[in-house]
Amino acid sequence: VPLAELSLMNKLIHTSLVESKQHVEILQRDPSSPLFSIKTFEELPLKKELLQGVYMMGFNRPSKIQEQALPLMLAYPPQNLIAQSQSGTGKTAAFVLAMLSRASASEKYPQCLCLAPTYELALQIGQVVRAIGKFCTDIKVNYAVRGNRVLRGTVLEEQIIIGTPGTTLDWCFKQRILDLTKISLFVLDEADIMIDTQGLSCQSIRIHRALPKSCQVLLFSATYKEPVRAFAERIIPDPIVIKLREEELTLSNIRQYFMVCQSSDEQYKALCNLYGSFTIGQVMIFCQTRRLADWLSRKMSQDGHQVAILTAELTVVQRASVIQRFREGKEKVLIATNVCARGIDVQQVTTVVNFGLPMDQDGEPDFETYLHRIGRAGRFGHRGIAFSVVERDTVGLVHKIEEYFQTTIKQLDPYDMDELEKLAA
Repeated sequence: VPLAELSLMNKLIHTSLVESKQHVEILQRDPSSPLFSIKTFEELPLKKELLQGVYMMGFNRPSKIQEQALPLMLAYPPQNLIAQSQSGTGKTAAFVLAMLSRASASEKYPQCLCLAPTYELALQIGQVVRAIGKFCTDIKVNYAVRGNRVLRGTVLEEQIIIGTPGTTLDWCFKQRILDLTKISLFVLDEADIMIDTQGLSCQSIRIHRALPKSCQVLLFSATYKEPVRAFAERIIPDPIVIKLREEELTLSNIRQYFMVCQSSDEQYKALCNLYGSFTIGQVMIFCQTRRLADWLSRKMSQDGHQVAILTAELTVVQRASVIQRFREGKEKVLIATNVCARGIDVQQVTTVVNFGLPMDQDGEPDFETYLHRIGRAGRFGHRGIAFSVVERDTVGLVHKIEEYFQTTIKQLDPYDMDELEKLAA
């Protein structure tokens, strides 16, 4: 799945902040400069209309990244900043607050410019601007995205422009309707995706070069690996960097078991025994193919289970809707192909079932996919449990996975109800 799609799904899904215990690191250009952090939104220099918007969004207190980043973003004189943390930690809300704070409602021209890698991500950021800025009625937003045709000679009166690099370039240099010399705040969202997508980084750099030297630059990224660092250095000289240490996917907090069956029908019976023994709140079941996922979804629905299915032919918005319903508990079981094995966080999932093991084209174990699949059960330090229901001829793959990860995957008898109930207890 393209990184931009995963990012959009996470933005659509995370209606509240992800609680993280990860350490925040701050690298600043002037070590003698004092650092400020806040524990409440009231400590920030925010207009009451913005505070109202924040609370209407359901944010009662700042996330870890917001505690450190918001005082720097809103400081005078303005500070250039790179903020890195995973999805759901409040990056979008943070830079939206900065844009809404910096924009002057009395000035009827673009003052804040935010670039995102895709049309859909730009629109989603705009929704957050509208939600947080609900009570800032004089601050308007326009979109420099495909399909939003603006005639040459149009005078833009909106204070905030959100766009994709290609269309924004057109507005600036071809149609000359966006004057970059008046932009006081430039936000670059999803920098790691920008770098990964051909052309976007060059377009973003070209736009940045036309901005005034006094313009504040905020760069946001889910990662802070070498390509992001190199890209950031071309965009921002000597920035303050705030990092939320990347979460390592680990097997140490996930108990792993496997069951051996003769056929897919027997695998299904084993799954039902498992589901019946565990009073499982919510479970994710992974299948290797869409066909198998469809078959399993029909069987479980016929047996009265509340099942959702997530496969590649759904649109991003449809996929986000499926995951959102699952997050809200409307379905207890989410059956997915590998489209959902990475990048999507549903915090209440503590149980994952592999309905067959992930394999590569040569029939060997796909170790990375296995790690990301069962990692859904152990997000943000939670303890989880993972079951693999396998056919007899693939038992060898289990042992290869054990050897590769230096871990133990204990065998269970799918028909030993006493053992399953003991495990559940």
